[in-house]
Amino acid sequence: MRVAVLRGGRSSEHEVSLRSGASVGAGLTEAGHEVVDVVVERDGRWIADGEEVELKPGGGLLGCDAAFPVMHGPYGEDGTVQGALEVLGIPYAGPGVLAAATTIDKLTFKRLLADRGVPQVDFCQAYLPGGAGDPDWRRQVEALGLPVWVKPSRLGSSVGIVKVEDLKDLDAAVIEAARHDPRVIVEAHCDGLEVECSVLGNAEPQASLPGEIDAHADWYDYEAKYEAGGMDLVVPARIGDDVTERVRSLAVEVFRALDCTGLARCDFFVTGDGEVLVNELNTLPGFTETSVYSRLFEASGIPYPELCDRLIRLGLERAETQKQYEF
Repeated sequence: MRVAVLRGGRSSEHEVSLRSGASVGAGLTEAGHEVVDVVVERDGRWIADGEEVELKPGGGLLGCDAAFPVMHGPYGEDGTVQGALEVLGIPYAGPGVLAAATTIDKLTFKRLLADRGVPQVDFCQAYLPGGAGDPDWRRQVEALGLPVWVKPSRLGSSVGIVKVEDLKDLDAAVIEAARHDPRVIVEAHCDGLEVECSVLGNAEPQASLPGEIDAHADWYDYEAKYEAGGMDLVVPARIGDDVTERVRSLAVEVFRALDCTGLARCDFFVTGDGEVLVNELNTLPGFTETSVYSRLFEASGIPYPELCDRLIRLGLERAETQKQYEF
């Protein structure tokens, strides 16, 4: 097939996306596909072979059979690019509009999990003047106990996250997070192991072996994620058979509950007594050959080129399924 790989984007995760997209392009090429490299610039322009791409409904995208958006954060992982591809009538890999939009927003995602009774750490929304949030949020933060984690609600790659160990530092942390997003979440701390599990599929998703994150830092920050030697991934995670199956089962449950398709990486905390808590779900996680998502499936028997191939075919499958519901 001829596949347009979309990478870059307007978010602060632009550089990470460029690396992920380049790897996906190489993987698709190795799997036998023809790849068209489309870089979405920081100003929103779509560029292929040095020329700006004209986007219009019914016009396709450079004669491609499908698109593979490999874009992280806002304006890429949040349903906006997915919506543009829907309008253009182009099949694409990964989540649809609804799943992308609801999972990127940590507050919305965690509230949906709470409605289903899925175990997770406690949280609240910081109140910002003129914005959303609970005016009584400070009392809620005190109830969470210290330390707490203050985060932009709709950003990934650990950008804008601050660990607060003294309440006098809370306002400064919220201001820092709000530089990236007016929706700010405050989460309780958990001392459990950080465990991640990849999911692949549409109607019948499969979970990978879980992996255990051993960050070479106080916490799993941007440098630990993306710099060489920043962390070790232990696969399978050292959590025992019963907890492993609980992680895999919950990963698939959350994937289905959020109407995900294609791929996602579900992140967990596993406490000392074996309790499994869902942390977040990434519908377009880092996607280089050394990223956690692909490494977990590599360890589960699916090499990187095959993984890329399956994902583009799953996107075509979803597009065909949707056709029977078009108005």
